Order: sequence, then C-alpha cells, then structure tokens
Amino acid sequence: MALWAAVGIAHAEPVTILALGDSLTQGYGLPVEDGLVPQMQKWLAANGHDAVVLNAGVSGDTTAGGLSRVEWSLTDRVDAMIVALGGNDLLRGIDPANSRANLRGILEVAKAHNLPVLLIGLPAPGNYGPDYKRDFEAMYVDLAAEFDTLLVRDMLGPITGADGAASGRMQTDLLQPDRIHPNAEGVKRIVEALGPEVVKLIARMPQR
Repeated sequence: MALWAAVGIAHAEPVTILALGDSLTQGYGLPVEDGLVPQMQKWLAANGHDAVVLNAGVSGDTTAGGLSRVEWSLTDRVDAMIVALGGNDLLRGIDPANSRANLRGILEVAKAHNLPVLLIGLPAPGNYGPDYKRDFEAMYVDLAAEFDTLLVRDMLGPITGADGAASGRMQTDLLQPDRIHPNAEGVKRIVEALGPEVVKLIARMPQR
C-alpha cells in the first residue's frame, strides 16, 4: 500500500494557476526571475505546494483588456485563477461601473469553467473624489461576495508606508525608479503577503 501511495505521489501533476493581471503581474521592469509570478511559484514550492503559475499579465492592461482575453488565456489544465486588475483603470479614471462590469465578466468566465478565484484589488486615490473612491473599492468587495471568491483588497499594501492607509504613499526603497512599480524586494514582500491566500486558493480547487 505504501508503495502504491508513493507511486501516486510521484505521478501527481502540479496544480496550475492562471495569474490574469497587468504590469504588476507581468513583472514590468524586472528580470524574469524577479517578477511576481516566478517569485510566487518559488514561494509555493518552498512552502510545500507543487504548482505552476502561468503569467497572464499584460503591461498597461485594463479590466476591459482582461475580459477580452480571459477566455483564450484559459486551457484545460488551469485549475484556478488569480485576477489582479484595476490599476490602469485607476490611472485612466475609468468609471468604476465599467470596471465592475468587466470584472464581473471575468468572474463569470471563471464560474463557467468551475475555477476558484483569488480577486486582488487596489485602493483608489482620493483625487478622484470620495464617490469614485467608494465605488471603486467597493466593487472588489461586492464581487468577491457575489461570486464567493477569495479577496485581497490591496495588492500593494505590503509596500505601503506606515501611514499608507491615510496617504497611500509607498516605501520608495521598495520601488523602481518610476516610483510606480515595485522592485524585486518589493515584489518579494507582496508575494510573502499573497502566498497564504494562494494556498487557500489551492485548497478550493476541485479534485481532479
């Protein structure tokens, strides 16, 4: 019996997670190995999880772009999805109602494929006004509840300064020179915070 168990483990395939996102997922400005997806895969391996994380991050992508490519980004081997979109919607001041509709479309595709999802959001800056900030941030919370997804409300929280909840300022030593994208150490901190949530995502995957 022990021999057969060992054989089963030896031939078990790794789980496959599709990471759908923008430049923060894609690894903009970094050597490939320092990007979020490779660092996440290494973190999972170091914590005992045999997983392949597919990089479906496209620099500059909006929620509309994510919706347009989610279906063909999926393969039969994908077991779960990470959805981390919205930053470029913020930069362009896109109506949160449009962003919400796009994210809902992505989650509907995941539901149709019976894929568990980890939805990752971002806080909106105050310069668009309190109504925009409220509506943008609420869409992640509401959609996570509607589709029963896991939720991380602030992807960049781990590299936000101590007063970040009030100011939104980032720790500059964790950013690239553009002061927008995290450097390798910043990504490492993000991965360390997201990792346990990805483990929860793996636990939600249906048995194959």
